[in-house]
Amino acid sequence: MFRWWVSTLQLLELFVSSLVHLLFGFYIFSTAVAGDLSQTINDLFFKPNLASGLQNDEVVTQKSTNSDDLPPIVLVHGIFGFGKGKLGGLSYFAGAEKKDERALVPDLGSLTSIYDRARELFYYLKGGQVDYGEEHSKACGHSQFGRVYEKGHYPEWDEDNPIHFVGHSAGGQVIRVLQQMLADKAFKGYENTSPNWVLSITSLSGAFNGTTRAYLDGIQPEDGKSLKPVCLLQLCRIGVILYDWFDIPWLKNYYNFGFDHFNMSWRQMGIWGLVNCLMGKTGPFASGDWILPDLTIQGSIRLNSNIQTFPDTYYFSYATKQTRKLMGFTVPFGLLGIHPLLFIRVLQMSVWRHPPDVPTPYKGYRDEEWWDNDGALNTISMTHPRLPVEHPNHLVVKDSECQPLQPGLWYYKIVEGDHILFIVNRERAGLQFDLIYDSIFERCRKHAFRKKPTMPNQLSQ
Repeated sequence: MFRWWVSTLQLLELFVSSLVHLLFGFYIFSTAVAGDLSQTINDLFFKPNLASGLQNDEVVTQKSTNSDDLPPIVLVHGIFGFGKGKLGGLSYFAGAEKKDERALVPDLGSLTSIYDRARELFYYLKGGQVDYGEEHSKACGHSQFGRVYEKGHYPEWDEDNPIHFVGHSAGGQVIRVLQQMLADKAFKGYENTSPNWVLSITSLSGAFNGTTRAYLDGIQPEDGKSLKPVCLLQLCRIGVILYDWFDIPWLKNYYNFGFDHFNMSWRQMGIWGLVNCLMGKTGPFASGDWILPDLTIQGSIRLNSNIQTFPDTYYFSYATKQTRKLMGFTVPFGLLGIHPLLFIRVLQMSVWRHPPDVPTPYKGYRDEEWWDNDGALNTISMTHPRLPVEHPNHLVVKDSECQPLQPGLWYYKIVEGDHILFIVNRERAGLQFDLIYDSIFERCRKHAFRKKPTMPNQLSQ
């Protein structure tokens, strides 16, 4: 009888979680469509005055010229995210990119592996056809080559023209893997790459050490790769396979999970290919070349084992937390302020216990260290890389404490809020949204530099 009740509650939780995620996805999609329709109608019936338009063009040209000497600030989205050009006029970073004239927002695979996304980010900036590497591609069962960028968004990128990177969630780990690839000279035809191509890395709720939510969503804690037979990620897997198989052009142009290099379209794999994908015999979910295995504690340890913190790069992270300690217990706070998408997971992660019959992911693991969370990631995972070896770090209480900034050291700050407080909808964060992003952009422009810092207003003088 007890097992029946437990099974019933688990199915009920799965139904509620699936419904909430589906409704949120529909909300984001419909908001993007409504915004596009509104913009189209506005352009049709309220065309701007020609003279005014020419004047604005002159201002834009002047601003563009003034900012040409600034290193770009590249904003890298997280899981289920999107870049500029996807979902119409909707902004993943809630318009934060408008705070700097040289901000770039690449569109990377929203569910592809950390490795694949790092490769895509390189070619987005330098230009050319994405090369995932022959060995990796064969091992994971996908095409070696992917999307073609006719012109890179910053083709002059090198050690003399380094870049600032800002990553949200898994985006932070993507940037770290890219920097390591630059150090390892992992891009064919680019033998002069080095970690100094990266001037600074700033992480917002970064997934550096994995998350216990991956296990709650359906990853088996035994290996950190395979999925439970019935879980939220199984539903996600089936939905993604069908989405890519039907391959509706206008829909995929609007939003793409990023698995085009797996050739899952009906035109390429047919009905039997679909069956094999759904049965778990082929595709990204069979090979493990997708993002969730990288977000387990085991997967993060595998990645971190090969990633360094480099002495000439500046590092800063904001770790979010939606829990507090109360009478020895970790409990959610500000319940009304937690996004419905994350509400259940905040509760579950704050009481998570690793299965007693399964080996712990690392020596010295303790459940209570992983209880503080933001509904998607554990706070301990977001501060700085700490597994399998802890990297140099410093807790920041006041920003003045870390001036001047020292390279090669992870500065981190604890911020109260859930995982999506600083993305998509800026009204949720209110004034805190501007304080966070203003401090990030100011740090990039004024405090993280190898040469004399240059601000946009200085260039025009």
